[in-house]
Amino acid sequence: MAGGSEPPRESAFVTTHWSVVLAAGRSDTTHAQAALARLCQTYWHPLYAYVRRRGYSPEDAQDLTQEFFARLLEHKIVAAVAPGHGRFRSFLLTSLSHFLSDQWDKARAQKRGAGRLVSLDTQAAEAWLSQQPSEGLTPERAFELRWVISLLEQVYQRLKTEHERQGKAGLFEALRATLAGPGNAAPYAELAARLGMNEGAVKVAVHRLRGRYRALLREAIAETVDSEAEVEEELRYLFRTLAGS
Repeated sequence: MAGGSEPPRESAFVTTHWSVVLAAGRSDTTHAQAALARLCQTYWHPLYAYVRRRGYSPEDAQDLTQEFFARLLEHKIVAAVAPGHGRFRSFLLTSLSHFLSDQWDKARAQKRGAGRLVSLDTQAAEAWLSQQPSEGLTPERAFELRWVISLLEQVYQRLKTEHERQGKAGLFEALRATLAGPGNAAPYAELAARLGMNEGAVKVAVHRLRGRYRALLREAIAETVDSEAEVEEELRYLFRTLAGS
């Protein structure tokens, strides 16, 4: 393009995590930084799990995760994002790996506990790690598994919040177990009696709940990739990860 270069193209089919990252990299506005901080809050657990499986203590892993977010928010990592950036999870994992290789000595020299940017529930994170098999859980595997779990938790929370805003919190609470598939919830007849509905209406409600969950899952995945074409690939990745392959 004569007279200058084109800016990186961002996906138009949904507001992506890349949109947030790149906007924060170009702007110091409170809104841009707050959006990026929310992403950090959502995805800290996979990063923490990766650092722990690299052999760092819980205290050091917490400090390193916080320092990584500090550098992300200060644009020191965002500035390195190039056009055709790929999947958001790959960007985070690669960036964290480079950070651990290049910045550990500097991060360790800082006062422990200084500059906390994200609230880390490390007790819950440690409990999850302790439940995983000691063999086979590589740092990469820990990151991927926690990434998927964090994504599914995010989708579940969105679905729950939608129902609460619609005044359907009771319906969601009664039917949420059906999201895990057949055999994980009470029989339709029992649910119908509990909700004061007929069995047919319950079946319709379950169908709609599952359909909305699938739609929100695709939307959440779309936020982490460059294009709609990659959503199906990420869905397959999600199921492979949960299956342990």
